[in-house]
Amino acid sequence: MRLIVPGMILVLAACRVAPPALSDDDKTAIRAATDTFVANARARRDSANALLYTENASFMVPNMGIAEGRAAIRAQLAAFPLMSDFTLTPIEIDGRGDLAYVRGTYSFKIVGSDGHQVGEDHGKYLEVRRKQPDGTWLIVADIFNSDLPPGRLR
Repeated sequence: MRLIVPGMILVLAACRVAPPALSDDDKTAIRAATDTFVANARARRDSANALLYTENASFMVPNMGIAEGRAAIRAQLAAFPLMSDFTLTPIEIDGRGDLAYVRGTYSFKIVGSDGHQVGEDHGKYLEVRRKQPDGTWLIVADIFNSDLPPGRLR
């Protein structure tokens, strides 16, 4: 009997079930959230985009400190220059259970107050998302960086 209980504990520990892979519905929901982010960014709805992050999320913009929490993220989004032609292109969406990541590319054009293009950028991004009880996938951590040399926004 002394050996049965420890043996059963070892068997149960070895049989832990991994969380399920992301479903197609989860991947579709994450793509839709990405589309919403792009639409909000194009319309300068920074507060709406901040709500796509968890309350304690981290936003890591190049050459700046980490914005921690929705209020700081909203402020950092609001500080971005005016953009046109903003795109996010997810290349890979994967994960398990309630945790997912999105790896992709971005591009945008920077416009001056007169509406004329004054620069552009393109690069890559990585997001970590967590599924919420209501089924939405909010961003927990977000980082991006340019493919252009430092200080060389075209």
